[in-house]
Amino acid sequence: MQGNSTVQIEDFAQRHFIKSFEKKYKVHWDITLRAIMAELERIDMLLLTDRAETVYDGGDVKIIKTKFKVVKSKESATTSGNRCILAWHKNNHFVSILLVYGKTDLGGGKETAEWKRIVKENYPQYCDFL
Repeated sequence: MQGNSTVQIEDFAQRHFIKSFEKKYKVHWDITLRAIMAELERIDMLLLTDRAETVYDGGDVKIIKTKFKVVKSKESATTSGNRCILAWHKNNHFVSILLVYGKTDLGGGKETAEWKRIVKENYPQYCDFL
């Protein structure tokens, strides 16, 4: 078991889909984001649940996909279609939020292929992991 990790939202993630969550959910999004950040500080514990999965394990760096629900919404984390893609730098105790999206944000195609494309185009340091 590890100690707490530092969590950072990357500029790309903030500028894109997070803005639409802010507009759509207002104050409920602020509470949700604080909860997500707190949960990611203990990423090792989150990985023990069914709301997170390791997509790539490169030893020190893991690419992880998590599910979340917006506070006060009636949907569960799984059925909401809301996801975070993050890079966990295990040895440095650092979590980088690369993408926060709802399934409808990615269009009607294949969700996994689309988020991988977005990450590869915007985060060259993680291209080799996907």
